[in-house]
Amino acid sequence: MAAPDRPDQKRRIADHRDRYHPRQHGILAWPRAILFYIWIALVTLVMGILWFPVVMLTQMGAHRLGVAWSGQLLLAARVILGIRVEVRGTPPKGECIVAAKHQSFLDILAIANSVPQCAFIMKRVLLYVPIMGYFARKAGCIPIDRSRGSDAMKQIGAEIRIAQARPEGLGQLVIYPEGTRTQPGEKRKYKHGVAVVRGDTGLNVVPVAVNCGVFWPKKGFPFRSGVSIIEFLPEIGPESDHATFMSELYTTIETASDALLAEAGA
Repeated sequence: MAAPDRPDQKRRIADHRDRYHPRQHGILAWPRAILFYIWIALVTLVMGILWFPVVMLTQMGAHRLGVAWSGQLLLAARVILGIRVEVRGTPPKGECIVAAKHQSFLDILAIANSVPQCAFIMKRVLLYVPIMGYFARKAGCIPIDRSRGSDAMKQIGAEIRIAQARPEGLGQLVIYPEGTRTQPGEKRKYKHGVAVVRGDTGLNVVPVAVNCGVFWPKKGFPFRSGVSIIEFLPEIGPESDHATFMSELYTTIETASDALLAEAGA
């Protein structure tokens, strides 16, 4: 017969569970958010100026800046907002496609800080963000104009081939299959661009599940403190056909993300 749980065991279990549940800041929500966004602006400006010569010399300089910059913002999120990110699974180091659930700016920071050579397929308008838009292009991020339809996919293919021909290679190309940020628990049909890129490159795809939107909402406020999770899942090889791959990718990411939402009590 199993021994009953002692009060201290129950308390430890409850404390562990509460770490992963979001908490409100109350009257301090606005001051914390304002301080955090001011910090983002200052860090971006200062690091952009200090790193400019390094980024101008090499593309790897831009990647090192991306890791350092995202690390500074994640540290600020932990200190100012009380949001910590826990990374599960094994972040990829070699060339691959990272297909991630996208709920907020927090999952962008977490992925950029977890892999060594990160490049995003991103909206063209983001290239015009001061300082970091330029550095994103230097890091190999690929802008996309969705209004161009099939021509946009041809452009992405051409950009990828150019990147693969460079000495440093393509790195970890991040694609958001949903095409936009979603609310926690929201289901959207995945766009087929990730399968097209996979077919063109023959690269493995690393799915990523998140629950970041519970702590850092899609609109960037209100923040909720706690431990957010991103999880790098087992990679999917290039062997399966287009339809089978899309079904497997959707099921893998959505099932894992739902489990992380449940862990956060959402």
